[in-house]
Amino acid sequence: MAYIDLPEFEEMSSVIQEKARPIMEKTGKLGEIFKLLAVDEKIYFATDAMVQGYLLDETALSYDIKEAIALLISKENSCKMCVDVHKGIAKMLGLSDQRIEEILQGVSAIDTDEKEKALLNFCIRASRKDNYKIQKEDIDALKEMGWSDTEIIEAVAITGYFNYINTLSNVFGLGQ
Repeated sequence: MAYIDLPEFEEMSSVIQEKARPIMEKTGKLGEIFKLLAVDEKIYFATDAMVQGYLLDETALSYDIKEAIALLISKENSCKMCVDVHKGIAKMLGLSDQRIEEILQGVSAIDTDEKEKALLNFCIRASRKDNYKIQKEDIDALKEMGWSDTEIIEAVAITGYFNYINTLSNVFGLGQ
């Protein structure tokens, strides 16, 4: 139960109701994170733009890598609700149960190449409070492995998004 009162569908603004209606029709309910974001239209639409642009649209990174980042950062931030939600999303996107479990065990347990592991470890470092210690050499090492500037920026943006959404979920006690 959330630490603040979350609006029900009828209490949301009409523009947010329009976004909520397809979710309600498909699943019969709205998740707590949707309701939390619906408290403020500006926050809702800013967050929705990030979700659309980073996670749902086809981008430079594969959905597999994006969901690996989502799961790793959510686990790193102890956001149980986000881990559970993204386990389901990862399955919908075709990740096997084995792959999801490997990701949740940590980067070293993932059956993938060193290039992908390097990017995922970089994202974990980028998610931490001491990310200011990342240097040009760290980014150059990723580029030498074949990651483009666009892919690196996108990976860090997704990492930042999960720090943001995990913070909202954790601070307001969602999923507890």
